[in-house]
Amino acid sequence: MAEDYYYGQDQDKNENQSLNIQDFLYLCAAKWYWFLISFIVMLGLACLYILCSQPVYTRQASILIKDEDNNSSISSQFGQFSSMGIGKSNTNLYNEMITLKSPTYMEEVVRELHLDMQYAVKGTFHDNILYGRTLPVNVILPDAGEEQSVDFTLELPSSGVVKLSNFVVNGVEKQVQPVTMRFGTITKTPVGNVIVNPTSYYVGKYNSPIEVSHRSVKAVAGALDHGLKVELNDDNSSVVDLTLNDENPFRAEDVLNRLYVVYNQKWVEDINQQAISTSQFIDQELRAIEAELSNVDEDISSYKSKNMVPDVAANAALNLNKADQTSQQLLEFENQLYMAKYIRKQMSEGAYKILPANTGIDNTVLAQQIGGYNEKVLQRNNLVANSSTSNPLVVDLDQSLQAMKVSIMTSINTVIATLTDKINGLQGSESEAREQIATNPTQAKYLLSVERQQKVKEELYTFLLQKREENQLSKAFTAYNTKMLNPPSGKNTPTKPVKSTIFLIAVFIALLIPTLVLLIINNLDTAVRTRKDLKALTIPFIGELPLSYKRHTGLLSFLNKRNDVRRIVVKEQSRNEINEAFRVVRTNLEFISGKAGRTKTIMFTSANAGSGKTFITMNLATSFAIKGKRVLIVDLDMRKASLSTFVDSPKVGISDYLNERVDNIDAILVKEKTHVNLDIIPVGTIPPNPTELLFSERLPGLLNKMHDKYDYIFIDCPPVEIVADASIVNKFCDMTVFVIRSGLLDRGALPDIEKYYVEKRYGNMVVIFNGTTPQVSGYGYHKYGYSYGYGYGNKH
Repeated sequence: MAEDYYYGQDQDKNENQSLNIQDFLYLCAAKWYWFLISFIVMLGLACLYILCSQPVYTRQASILIKDEDNNSSISSQFGQFSSMGIGKSNTNLYNEMITLKSPTYMEEVVRELHLDMQYAVKGTFHDNILYGRTLPVNVILPDAGEEQSVDFTLELPSSGVVKLSNFVVNGVEKQVQPVTMRFGTITKTPVGNVIVNPTSYYVGKYNSPIEVSHRSVKAVAGALDHGLKVELNDDNSSVVDLTLNDENPFRAEDVLNRLYVVYNQKWVEDINQQAISTSQFIDQELRAIEAELSNVDEDISSYKSKNMVPDVAANAALNLNKADQTSQQLLEFENQLYMAKYIRKQMSEGAYKILPANTGIDNTVLAQQIGGYNEKVLQRNNLVANSSTSNPLVVDLDQSLQAMKVSIMTSINTVIATLTDKINGLQGSESEAREQIATNPTQAKYLLSVERQQKVKEELYTFLLQKREENQLSKAFTAYNTKMLNPPSGKNTPTKPVKSTIFLIAVFIALLIPTLVLLIINNLDTAVRTRKDLKALTIPFIGELPLSYKRHTGLLSFLNKRNDVRRIVVKEQSRNEINEAFRVVRTNLEFISGKAGRTKTIMFTSANAGSGKTFITMNLATSFAIKGKRVLIVDLDMRKASLSTFVDSPKVGISDYLNERVDNIDAILVKEKTHVNLDIIPVGTIPPNPTELLFSERLPGLLNKMHDKYDYIFIDCPPVEIVADASIVNKFCDMTVFVIRSGLLDRGALPDIEKYYVEKRYGNMVVIFNGTTPQVSGYGYHKYGYSYGYGYGNKH
């Protein structure tokens, strides 16, 4: 059998990177207990987080916001009343969605439901919210302001008795004695007057203390608004979904229901604001016309009584026919002129006021402009009520309204000019008719003028009365623009915390932490761990030896290691992995050392102390002895004399022979007790000058004499980087076995070892990789195995 002793010759130089991933996975598998501990800890933390987190419930409601085509505030049979713009309101769906999330609306909900008062009891892992059926009492704080923060503990020790303690106002604790009171009484406390009333769910006793808190209305509304989500149910519909996340499902349902009610109330108020403005205008004008009409009637009655004016109309019917027609037209145009001037006066005052939408002016464009202006004014006032005049939407509306005012003023001026021209023309026609009534008395002319004024006032008065009734009807028939399709509902199980997500994150972190730690340790570890770390070496590789003992830490590691160095693990007919490994090394060493028949002198050294060269020397020699080879081991590590401990460190040895204190070689030769083919020359007396002794001519003479008696001479030398002993001894050796210990040699030292080989500093240098663990042996992180190959590759 001749295995490939050249390291890496059967390996591709461009090794696939997937092998690195495979190696890392094997390393992770070796540290499975790290992952198990990480899983246990992270899943425990995940369970603790779930238990300590306040459960959150989700409730959802769906409302229909009616289209603007069907958005009239009165039923279809009153549709003709919209001619003045009364009761009409176009609904912008997105504006209404923004309005539903208005802080003002939510603050109104908080006030109506008294949500600024909060109640909770201490639970095992988190506080339990009391609301609705779980709330035994209601607390009223008449002296607490909306922005004031108040906390105290409420206990119900017996029926009708209340005990208050632990008072805190605006974060400052009040050091006072507990206050005892009864239901329904006003009691003075450090937080002001307090009234406690039982609810219908109070059963006479409550064992747990209740933590009562009063919070700012804005803060509570802000928290609820943060949990509220307003979304379109579908892009092609006007159905809006209201979703609220809250710690109590019943409170969430009440908030959504109350928000719907508040929204409808505010919407009706906004719609009726236009009708109220129109009603105020009509009432004001009716009072003025009533006074004017009374004066005209009084003038006619007085004049006829004083001058006894006859009925001149019958006498001048032909002449007056034309005058009557002209007067009728003048009446209509003067009404329109009056309303046009009034609107121009309202527009010139500067404020954004609602204008009468239908003034009787025969101008369709002007009526449409006034209707659009009124809609914009309502939108602006609604936004100002919910925000401020600095709101960008308000500023945009102000600009639009200003532009519309300019347009309306232009149209009104045009209408006034047109009506003035028409009136002047009709007045000219009337003058012609008057000239033709040459025979009519002056009284007839006067009465005609006064009666015309009387008719104008009467018709205008009747017109305004009609519009006032229409306006009242529009207010009475105003309907909501929304409809509740699905009342608030939802699952009775919490939607937060999401257990599956938390456990998934915990599993991910449980995998991530050990993986990162292993990556960091692997990247920071510069020691040689596997044969892959030796792939840059061109030195012949004769085998790797697994760790022969279980690795420990601390003092136990040191003691175990010392004991194991003095242990011979190679046994005859043993088939365990350490014996098989030594057999592989023995076979490769025989193959490299050449033909049998001459003694081979082999030196064992390393770069570091503790690499296991003494252990390998003794056990490899034993392996050769078991095979029937005569082997001599010489302990030339005269500073430590580790190998001599195998034969109980005799007092006479190689140092005494080299120092010429002993001349008989047999006196220093020790027979190994277990194998007749194995002899050892120990150090003997530890010399003060071991390096000088190695220059003695007795050393090569001793080795030459032993060549005739032994097949192999193994020399245990000190590490090459500590002393020069190995360089001196190497002159007498046929081969140098360099021992590299897994986990001990730094990878930075490999170029130096390669340099020893390239420069032939040590003759016939080969490498043994020692101390590999089951996880990091061979070419990767896998169990121990012999992956040497059978080809020889390129010779070095």
